[in-house]
Amino acid sequence: MRIAIASDHAAIALKADLAAWLAGEGHEVADLGPQDDAPADYPDFGYRLAEQVASGRSERGVALCGSGVGVSIAVNRHPACRCALVSEPVSAALSRQHNDANVLALGARLVELETAKACIAAFLATAFAGGRHGPRVEKLGAPPFSLDPR
Repeated sequence: MRIAIASDHAAIALKADLAAWLAGEGHEVADLGPQDDAPADYPDFGYRLAEQVASGRSERGVALCGSGVGVSIAVNRHPACRCALVSEPVSAALSRQHNDANVLALGARLVELETAKACIAAFLATAFAGGRHGPRVEKLGAPPFSLDPR
């Protein structure tokens, strides 16, 4: 699978470990940065990851920041992305099964490496259930209000 991964400076070490692990599992990994621990704004990297997934250049994404909250908000600004912030594997699997999430967000200050791997493994192994969840997911991409800020 083609997987994009991005972070801010707070999650740079976790990103490197996860990118190496994903490549070792046989996935094609697009590391969208940053490449060092200089201060980096999570929205910039969240937007970059969202565009990568929305365009189809990557099938799934992993978004990381200190808490996971900021980067998940940034990714979810793109109407084609459904980013789920999780801290354990059951929620990661349910985000795929019920919500057809295409990006997983994790907080580097909150989730240890082995838990992060377990979350990603569950996320990648779980298929969207469809059925009654399909119309609900369609609504996520077409809210009943204007996204125009004017």
